[in-house]
Amino acid sequence: MRRQLVILTFAGLAIATTTSGASASASNDASVGATPTVAVQRVSLAIPAMRDEAAMVLVGAALIGLGAAVRRAG
Repeated sequence: MRRQLVILTFAGLAIATTTSGASASASNDASVGATPTVAVQRVSLAIPAMRDEAAMVLVGAALIGLGAAVRRAG
C-alpha cells in the first residue's frame, strides 16, 4: 500500500510539473526570442562556520538515510 502511495505521489507531481510548464510556455509565445534576465543572490547559511562542502555532505547523508528508510518500508 505504501509503495502504491509513493508511486501515485510521484506520478501526480510529474503530471503537475509538466502541465504547469506547458501552460507557462504557452503564455510566453510572444517573447520566444527574448533572453531572460536572471538575478543570482548568494545566500549564507545560518551556521557561518559551516563550509558548503560540509553542508553538501550532511544533505547527502540525509538523502541516503531517507532512501534507505523508504526502501525498507516498501
